[in-house]
This record gives sequence, C-alpha cells and structure tokens, in this order.
Amino acid sequence: MSIYTLILALFSGKLNTSSFNVFMNKIYTKTGDKGETSLLSGKRVKKCCIEMQAVGEVDELNAILGILVEEIGDEFKTKKKKLILIQHKLFVVGAQLASVQTKLNNIPKITGGDVKALEKWIDEIDAGLPKLKNFILPGGSEEAAFSFYARAVCRRAEREIVSVSEKHEVDHLLKQYLNRLSDLLFVLARWFNKETDVEEVVWKK
Repeated sequence: MSIYTLILALFSGKLNTSSFNVFMNKIYTKTGDKGETSLLSGKRVKKCCIEMQAVGEVDELNAILGILVEEIGDEFKTKKKKLILIQHKLFVVGAQLASVQTKLNNIPKITGGDVKALEKWIDEIDAGLPKLKNFILPGGSEEAAFSFYARAVCRRAEREIVSVSEKHEVDHLLKQYLNRLSDLLFVLARWFNKETDVEEVVWKK
C-alpha cells in the first residue's frame, strides 16, 4: 500500500488512527512483492501502471524538494518554509492521483487558491530578477542547481499527469499546479544564483 493510498483510506474513514499506527509500526507488508499494489477501491494494479508512474514522479519531486530544503541556508528561512508548504501540497497531489479510480469526495484537494499562491510567489521573485534575454544553463549554487533539477522532475511529473488524464478524469488543477510549480522552481533557481553572486551561464549557440 502506497503512502497516498493510506492517506485516502484515512480521509475516507476506512482506516482509523489506531490501525494507522499499527501499520506504521510495521513498514513492510509483503503484499507488493509480486509487483502489484492496491488502490483504495481494492483493485490490484501493476506498480508500473500509468497512475502509479505519475504518483512515483510526484514522490520523487517531493524527495528532491526535501534535499533542496536542507541545502538552503538560514539566511533564506522564508524560502525554506514556503517550500516545505509545497511539499505538503505534493502529498495532496499524490493522494488525488491515487484516487482517480475512486469516487471519493472527502479527500484533500489542490485548490485554485493553491495555484494563485504559486503565481504570487513567482511574480514576487521575478520582479527582482534581471530580464532574461537568452537561454541559460541549469546550475550555479547548490540551492540553484537543486532548484533546476527539481524543475526538470516537476516537468516530468506534469507529463505523466497529462498521460493519466487521457485515460481517467483528472482534476485540471493538478496540471495547473505542477505547471506553475515548475515555473516557480525556475525563477527560484535564478534568485538563488543572484543572491549568492553566482553569474548565470548563457547558452552558446
């Protein structure tokens, strides 16, 4: 059982707190040893199915953001706190993806306000950056390099969600959220380089 399926079970009332604690005390269940996992509906699916691929990409993105958060120095505490909030939102994205074959309504969901929050942060950061007139290479400071890396994974996760949406009904806000997040990570990478006095490397044709 994936962490996102577990979240769905908790919010649907099909798993109480006590059983959740028991589950967490025993990490391995052996139910996935043959390459399958269970959706909340009870349906067994291959771990390589398109839905689980998308969930996995979001999981990887969250892990990379975790590394980025740890690389951010104390002088950038505000940025760190905001990224941690985004990590929480990515759990919501994963839970929604894991629920595409269910009819649950009482699960946490990405909202239009979440998308607007990213747009606001993008505008705030971009306003303090020099205008981009050329393509730049990803890299620079450690914080910037991980931001660029996270952006690439975010784009991959977005592509997987688009693929899922061709097979199942997917909330359009998930695609919007990942799209804005990749833009945020790009401007954030540029901001980190600016704040640490690392010169951007312009692509040489």
